Order: sequence, then C-alpha cells, then structure tokens
Amino acid sequence: MDDIAVIASEDAVYVGRLQDSQDVGSIVKMLAAAPSTSQLTETHPTSYRPWGGYTSVLNGDRFQVKRIFVTPGKKLSLQKHHHRSEHWIVVKGTAEVTIGENVQMLRENESVYIPLGEIHRLANPGKIMLELIEVQTGSYLGEDDIIRIVDEFGRS
Repeated sequence: MDDIAVIASEDAVYVGRLQDSQDVGSIVKMLAAAPSTSQLTETHPTSYRPWGGYTSVLNGDRFQVKRIFVTPGKKLSLQKHHHRSEHWIVVKGTAEVTIGENVQMLRENESVYIPLGEIHRLANPGKIMLELIEVQTGSYLGEDDIIRIVDEFGRS
C-alpha cells in the first residue's frame, strides 16, 4: 500500500489516503454536527485534572470503572457523593486515603471501600505516579455528583 495514513488516538483511528489526512478536522466537525454521532466528539476516555486524571474503562447500569492516576505530591478534593459509593484498588504507588476521620496508607494490591455519603480524599504522598482502579456503584454516576468540601485548586 502506498500513500496511506493511519492515525490512532486513544478513542479513534483514521485510515485513509495520505493526501486527505489533513482533512481529519473537517471529519470531526461533520461528526459533531450530526445528532447521532455528536457524542463521539464530546466524550473522551481520558480526562485530565490538576492532580492527574482518570480514564473511563467500563460503564454499565449502576456501575462505572475508572483508572485514576495521581501525580506525586498531589491530592484530590475532600469530597462526598449523594448517589454513589466507591471501591479503590491500588495498582501502582502509594495512596493516602482519608475516609471520614480515618487516614490510612494503601500500597499496591490493597483496597478500600468508601460508602455513599462519606467524606473522603485521595492523595499521592509518594515519588511515583499513583494508579488505582475505581469501581463506582450507585443510582447516578455523573461527575456533577461531587460535593467538594476542601479543594486546593479552588474548584467548588
């Protein structure tokens, strides 16, 4: 095959003629304009935050699985949720976990449960990227179910 471009990102693959590869932007605009495909241009698997970010791995009815990554020295807001509980399993690094008044350290292959409505926080006190798998369960799993109590990045 000659003059073929293959462009792969986390959530899309383009295969086409090399001379047409600069037209990817117009393809994205076309997808965004159509009601049946506009979601493809709005939702991306990985979202970045000031503390690191997360990748959506799997979504289902009343559950969601995410890969959370936290930069060394950073922490998420002290928060709670009205509609979901969470299970965290550390896969790399060290996590400082606050649940209510209790603070504990978790290492690789250790886990913790955060009940619905409980105040909690995740921090990375280590020198390497913290990675964990988060399993959310509940009646509503949207990002707008985060009630921030304390946030070092000024978010509410």
